[in-house]
Amino acid sequence: MSLISHITRRGFLAGTTAAATAGVVAPITPALAKADFKGAGGGIFSRVKLGGFEVTTLLDGARIVETPQNIFGMNVDAETFGKASAEALIPADKFRLNFTPTIVNTGNELVLFDTGLGGDNGNLIAAMAAAGYTPDQVDIVVITHFHPDHIGGLMAGDKPAFPNARYVMGTAEYDFWSPKPAEDRIGGLVIKNVKPLAEKITFAKGGDSVVSGITATEAFGHTPGHMIYRIESNGQQLMILADMTNHYVWSLAYPDWEVKFDLDKEAAAKTRRKVLDMLATDKIPFIGYHMPFPSLGYVETRGDGFHYVPASYQLSL
Repeated sequence: MSLISHITRRGFLAGTTAAATAGVVAPITPALAKADFKGAGGGIFSRVKLGGFEVTTLLDGARIVETPQNIFGMNVDAETFGKASAEALIPADKFRLNFTPTIVNTGNELVLFDTGLGGDNGNLIAAMAAAGYTPDQVDIVVITHFHPDHIGGLMAGDKPAFPNARYVMGTAEYDFWSPKPAEDRIGGLVIKNVKPLAEKITFAKGGDSVVSGITATEAFGHTPGHMIYRIESNGQQLMILADMTNHYVWSLAYPDWEVKFDLDKEAAAKTRRKVLDMLATDKIPFIGYHMPFPSLGYVETRGDGFHYVPASYQLSL
């Protein structure tokens, strides 16, 4: 037997007590090396069960954004914005912006919602690989709206990034953006990334079914044709909200606060109130594209607004 195996807890304590009584200072073992700082950590995918479906959120990327009131709460004063931020224990001068596409595996189809930033800015394919998926496995790509962080990853160079997929997008969204010229920031990206896929596109309106268990809902305001999707399986439900509400405090908790990127700010606020009230009343979980990763949570009513409750283990039991 080794020497270590003969050292009992009582013997160890007796020895250290005797050393202390005798005034003996135990030697300090020097550090072997300094460890490098590693920066913020965390996973790039998260998966839960929803009835007979699997739902996987994928972190396409994240960035720190300064001066958030240039984006959120544009119709309130700085004092109000700062007070709301302090009460939520978040800084008022910067925030972390996440980009979160979602995969729903129905057992028959692999459905990807939005494609992230694309190019050198996006991490979607790596996140998919970490989650165990390859681009050629995707059967359907659903585009909630045409902002660049949602359609940026549709193409890989001059070829479709998801070579075996068909595509679903809103009729109103396509009709609004497709006539825009190449000089327009979004119009140019639609020409580059959306129009080459025309033969494989199916257009949807509110109430249309993507596949069994996935239904489109109109949620206009953020863009003229912004769509959200209800996922249902074996009596369980979840909503994919995309950018209907895009910060858990400055947009969700205060749905009437104006958001820079909402094209129709009044319509966007009405949509937020209507949908968030439904989610809170029916206790339906949701995925928000810009929510804190893994971007899955619930809504409670609070005063005249709402409160975000991150999911814990509810969908992992």
